[in-house]
Amino acid sequence: MSLIVDSHCHLDYEGLAEDLPGVIARAGAAGVGLMLTISSRVRNREKLLAIAEAHDNIFCTIGTHPHNAHEELDVTVADLVKYTAHPKVVGIGEAGLDYHYNLSPRDAQMTGFRNHIATARETGLPLVIHTREAEDDTARVLEEEMGKGAFKAVLHCFTSQQWLAEKGVDLGLYVSFSGILTYKTAQNLRDAAKVLPEDRLLVETDAPYLAPVPMRGKSNEPAFVSHTLDVLAQTRGVTRQHMAKATSDNFFRLFNKVPVPASYKVAA
Repeated sequence: MSLIVDSHCHLDYEGLAEDLPGVIARAGAAGVGLMLTISSRVRNREKLLAIAEAHDNIFCTIGTHPHNAHEELDVTVADLVKYTAHPKVVGIGEAGLDYHYNLSPRDAQMTGFRNHIATARETGLPLVIHTREAEDDTARVLEEEMGKGAFKAVLHCFTSQQWLAEKGVDLGLYVSFSGILTYKTAQNLRDAAKVLPEDRLLVETDAPYLAPVPMRGKSNEPAFVSHTLDVLAQTRGVTRQHMAKATSDNFFRLFNKVPVPASYKVAA
């Protein structure tokens, strides 16, 4: 069985944190050998770091979710850069724009998004981008910011229109699919997943949210990313083994601060 990576989960959230040993054990049994737990508030970083420090196969990011952007406008680029010195911090975010809920004012989201991009550019670490119902502004910001200097990023839990994924790939970004890919109503996502370049694809759970078929209705967890991987493989007409290797290779190329396990070889 090839190594499977859950490139985006929230191990500090309710639904996972109270049974973390069980969550990790079930992930391992499902072939999920590495997990990236994502920051949604910088002020909660110590909790995330404690989880990552306690497990060799768990890493974390540092950043502020767009829902919380207005709460952490005092967090500067310099602050974020400083926090990335920790060996377990391997990415920036998640940050971006969410116009579906508008839980944070749009100007605060925009400020946070650009600050996180600046941090990604300065550190060389990849930015985890959250975008929902904000395609035009997301594309505009990405183009503008790439013009100031390249940075690495992934469009996480991709649910937007296909053109944004293609625009992201053109700009050098990766695209990550969650359990939504398995939903009956998500043919548009499968259509996009079928044609995007293989070397830009990742899989994730976004656990404890968005459990894939056949686990819908349950609290999502990293073990369930295998179901999303299966659908991605079927969509692209390749084997599960092939898709696991491709998405894991892509993860290590993007998040290249993560040490590659001794037993794993990333394809050239």
